[in-house]
Amino acid sequence: MWRLLKHSAGVANHAAAELFPGYFAVIMATGATSIASYLLELRLMAIALLMANLLAYGILCLLTLIRLVRYPKRLVGDMIDHARGPGFFTIVAGTCILGTQLYIATGNDALAAMFWWIGVTLWFVIMYLFFIAVTTRAEKPNLSSGINGAWLLAAVSTHSVSILTALLPWSGSTDLRLFFAMCMFLIGCMLYLAIITLIFYRLTFLKVTVESLTPPYWINMGAVAIATLAGSTLILRANEGGILADFQPFLLGFTVFFWATASWWFPLLVGLMLWRHLIRRHRIVYEPQLGSMVFPLAMYTTGTLRLSAALNIPFLMRIPELMIWLALLAWIATSASMFHHFSRLARIPRA
Repeated sequence: MWRLLKHSAGVANHAAAELFPGYFAVIMATGATSIASYLLELRLMAIALLMANLLAYGILCLLTLIRLVRYPKRLVGDMIDHARGPGFFTIVAGTCILGTQLYIATGNDALAAMFWWIGVTLWFVIMYLFFIAVTTRAEKPNLSSGINGAWLLAAVSTHSVSILTALLPWSGSTDLRLFFAMCMFLIGCMLYLAIITLIFYRLTFLKVTVESLTPPYWINMGAVAIATLAGSTLILRANEGGILADFQPFLLGFTVFFWATASWWFPLLVGLMLWRHLIRRHRIVYEPQLGSMVFPLAMYTTGTLRLSAALNIPFLMRIPELMIWLALLAWIATSASMFHHFSRLARIPRA
């Protein structure tokens, strides 16, 4: 028993030391898949995913706290790194998506509000620490090695705050809450448009290798998928009147623009993935960033579903009714590979 406990502690300590900042993408992917399942009447699947997500979130928070206390230099080193630093935004997005998941699946306002406070606080801390750190860094990488799809997590995290803000009831002014939600939506749009320009340039004018074409590039699609959900949520709230009613035409046009952009990205990303693994024969192995591929599929499903309701165009529902199965298949495949990976790491060595 002592040997087992010692080994478990050693595994946990090693996991905390080497924890990839973007691991909370698992929470994002599971939460988005659960929300899509719930809205499409797959309630048992949604609740099962919620339970799994709460467990995973607790484990990742514990490992992050251990890393903060025992390995602060490694954590700071990741924060100021152009390639790894954007992964910290998955903590914000995962927290807010889990709060949204709780609100939609259980209707628990108080618990969802707690995640809102945590998410908003983390958004302010991580957003400004990261951008101040990379701006003032003395030595900076070139564009080829310094930027990837993970940078769009800054926009994803901002839109996740907007969605949860728009959904949650509170005791203050409704107009104030919805105005804040709209401002976060617009900030997320600004971040996406600024960052995607650099990423598109990097993909089309600089050399792309199978090693550099990693799963975070799927966030090119995921970021506009969650923007679609955020915009659709605001449109649905605008139908109730209040401050958002005057912005409804603007929100309609911008939201459809982002949905169309997400739809455009999907075939391109599939083609690039086929080029990477079928034509160039790059081996498929587990990596922490695989959740970045599941999240866009599930979020596109949910975003399209809510856009159909916001625009009152039922024919769009055919898309989420099909996409949910692709999202669930991707979630199962990545989860199985993750559990296999962790079981190998946690295996007790024989004497």
